[in-house]
Amino acid sequence: MDLQLVTPATITQSTPAKLLLAGAWTTRGLDAIGPQIAALGRDPGSAMVVDSARIEALDTAGAWVLQKLLQRLRGEGEAGGDVQLLDLRPEFARLLEVVGQATVLPAAPAARRSTSKLEDLGRSTVAVLEQALALLGFVGEVAVALAGCVAHPARCRWRPLLYNLRSAGFDALPIVGLLSFLLGIVIAYQGAGQLRQYGANIFVADLVGLSMLREFAPLITAIIIAGRSGSAYAAQIGTMSVTEEIDALRTLGIAPLELLVLPKIFALAVALPLLTVFSDVLGVFGGMLMARAQLGVSFGEFIDRFVKAVSVTSYLVGICKAPVFAMIIAVIGCFQGFRTRGGADSVGRQTTRSVVQSTFLVILADALFSVAFSALDL
Repeated sequence: MDLQLVTPATITQSTPAKLLLAGAWTTRGLDAIGPQIAALGRDPGSAMVVDSARIEALDTAGAWVLQKLLQRLRGEGEAGGDVQLLDLRPEFARLLEVVGQATVLPAAPAARRSTSKLEDLGRSTVAVLEQALALLGFVGEVAVALAGCVAHPARCRWRPLLYNLRSAGFDALPIVGLLSFLLGIVIAYQGAGQLRQYGANIFVADLVGLSMLREFAPLITAIIIAGRSGSAYAAQIGTMSVTEEIDALRTLGIAPLELLVLPKIFALAVALPLLTVFSDVLGVFGGMLMARAQLGVSFGEFIDRFVKAVSVTSYLVGICKAPVFAMIIAVIGCFQGFRTRGGADSVGRQTTRSVVQSTFLVILADALFSVAFSALDL
């Protein structure tokens, strides 16, 4: 058909119960159809006939307009009465049917039935157990990948290992040192008032030394790394999952666990004990400054008492916790990253979960260490 001779689409309402459709119901012929549809009316409850015998051409745009016209007429006649489309060419009828299937409005979501608190508790418990089983399976997969790297050292990824060692270790020195220094100051300041009452100023070295080396230094360092590096692990792997980079690695024959997980675990297992030692030094130094300012204990006196009060065992107790904390942080961060599904909102959600879960498990592991060391008289 010559595009220059297109007959405009028209709607003629010969009677209140009958419409006559004519012309080319195509993209070029629908320019003036809007006002004609707006001027239509019908009597509620009465049947209506739509005669389409004079439609010369119909494309997708015209079928969509015709479908909306029929929906409007049927909506206006909800009180009763039917709308019949007559004499539409078979090929036009098939196109109208296809467009109608594509424009069907989705059904309204079913109202969520109310649930009891007991049922909500059960569902939450099942979800927690499912996630625990998934985590156990992930740990098993990591163990298998680790065994493969031990059996074939050439498969180890040294460049990612060094990169993660720098990002999780060296780059974290400022924040770990600052918070440990302030924590040492707080411990000495809080204990100074009580020690001064009994003339036991020198025992501030015992307070600062034992509390920092055994508990606070490894714990505060692990919590900082959980919020800093653990969240970064979850966000990185989660973003790769969303963008299907993980699937691309598998397609290329690269094991994602060997490339993304094992270097992070190894790097953090090395970096966290070193950061704990750095935290010990800065925390004790902060306590020394506050002891001198509040209690008049000189640096020499503090160090002399510190060497007598803090044994090598107490120092090693804090250091031995660090690798376990590192394993927890790295595994939880990577696990939550691999569980990311959907879009960017899922990345943020799994990152938050990684920080919360790793922090909780670190504190729980620290409590279990305290019970075990107490039972062993360490």
